[in-house]
Amino acid sequence: MESTPVRPTTVPLPHRHRPPLSEAVIRSLVTEIVIGTYPPGSPLPSAGMLGEHYQVSRTVIREATTSLTEKGLVATRQGWGTVVLDQDQWSLLDPMVLDALFQRDDRLVYLDNLIEIRSLLECAMAARAAEHIDDEGRRELRTRLDRLGELHDDPEGYSQADIEFHECIHHISKDAFGRAIVRSIQGKAVRSPQYRSHPDAEEIRLTHAAHTRIAQAIFDQDADGAAAAMREHITSSWERRRPNAVAQD
Repeated sequence: MESTPVRPTTVPLPHRHRPPLSEAVIRSLVTEIVIGTYPPGSPLPSAGMLGEHYQVSRTVIREATTSLTEKGLVATRQGWGTVVLDQDQWSLLDPMVLDALFQRDDRLVYLDNLIEIRSLLECAMAARAAEHIDDEGRRELRTRLDRLGELHDDPEGYSQADIEFHECIHHISKDAFGRAIVRSIQGKAVRSPQYRSHPDAEEIRLTHAAHTRIAQAIFDQDADGAAAAMREHITSSWERRRPNAVAQD
């Protein structure tokens, strides 16, 4: 009896990667739109003008325009060309859009909002970590906390270990979406001088005491205590390092 031949499984083609030149044009245009060089309702320059400005082909400009459309920044309007959309339609969690937001003159508004979001998500993740922690999680969190304790005289090293401490809690919480959102928005915010800090000895002391309280609540499987300790840590830390400059509305 002849066997029925097995049809090969169709493997989808991988997503096409945009060339570096196209990426550079896209990033530049995203930044120009987000910081207001091209305000909402205004048309972008023609493909010919943009091609001449960036010294690229119309193909590259078409590629860039498609990407801007995917990010919710522009739309094609009959008789108007490519028009910049209102901010309500932007994909604010898109990495390029986020990066540009933190370059705006009113970036403190978005940094304050980031702290609010971090507080909500990380408090919930700290509570979940307290509920889900196992022996492996205890060992990992203890290792992270001990590592922080060794870096009191190394501000740069402490700042990096601080991020890893929080990421450890995110991992223990098993909150995949929360982890992804915090990683995305904070990964861009840390590039802003107004978000970053250069902690002195006193700041490191206060931060480490807060980390210790968070870890202890998680070790004790005290979900409410872990959430409260995380909330106090995030908000008080931002209050200490937030610039005094008044954010623009």
